[in-house]
Amino acid sequence: MFADRLLATLVRLWLGLPHAALAHLYGVDRSTVSAAIREVRPLLAARGFAVPDRPGVRLHTLEDLFAYADAEGVQLRIDGTEVQVRRPSAHRPGHKAFVSGKKKQNTIKTTTFSDPQGRTLFSGVVRPGRMHDQTAVRTEGIAERLRLHPKVKTEADDGYSGLANDFPGQVSAPPKKTKGDAPLGEHHAWREQRRRQSSQRICVEHTNAEYKQRRPLQRFTGSRETYAQTHLAITGLVSGRSARRATRRKPSTELVLAWQVPC
Repeated sequence: MFADRLLATLVRLWLGLPHAALAHLYGVDRSTVSAAIREVRPLLAARGFAVPDRPGVRLHTLEDLFAYADAEGVQLRIDGTEVQVRRPSAHRPGHKAFVSGKKKQNTIKTTTFSDPQGRTLFSGVVRPGRMHDQTAVRTEGIAERLRLHPKVKTEADDGYSGLANDFPGQVSAPPKKTKGDAPLGEHHAWREQRRRQSSQRICVEHTNAEYKQRRPLQRFTGSRETYAQTHLAITGLVSGRSARRATRRKPSTELVLAWQVPC
């Protein structure tokens, strides 16, 4: 049944259980579980990302994201994250493209966008680990989206300093470090500016950390060709959870006061 295929796919996405283990639980052949996951995973990846306070509305592309942020006046938070993947076979074309200069491992990078509350709005822009964040911004059209939506503002880290130079009124990045021979007051001012900017964008780093609670996004052991679908499926499900948490009704003032009043 489709419900069983969906449940098996969700278990695979959340816990990373091997296909053979899922086949044993369901009493079927391993190939049956693999076929079910190949069928359901693209459906989950195509669902898009939930919008807080907008039930039934989902974002599927970067254009949808920037159009929503422009219309609603949402200030975006942007950050990149890396996931370790299996090393390809020796002498394979593009062997070095996935070697991250930061982690010294074979990785795949993605870019995450969130709102000031840390709720996922979009996560994708998948590229090899060797590609820098600034290069991904230009090749995937993020800079073009900022140019088309001049009212959209975003907070970013040091990896997007070039983007901040191109769009000084829209993109905020950490200030450049002061020189060693600068007065002590300038060093204190630099630390304070950096602390304030970091506190504004830390929510998107928490969003990326929430993704890493899922086993496949801690270390991806499947085929690299299926990583994009897996990432979109997991982050889309996480965005649905964060949107539902945002729409939970708070207790009324009368109930809170009644709870606090002693009998």
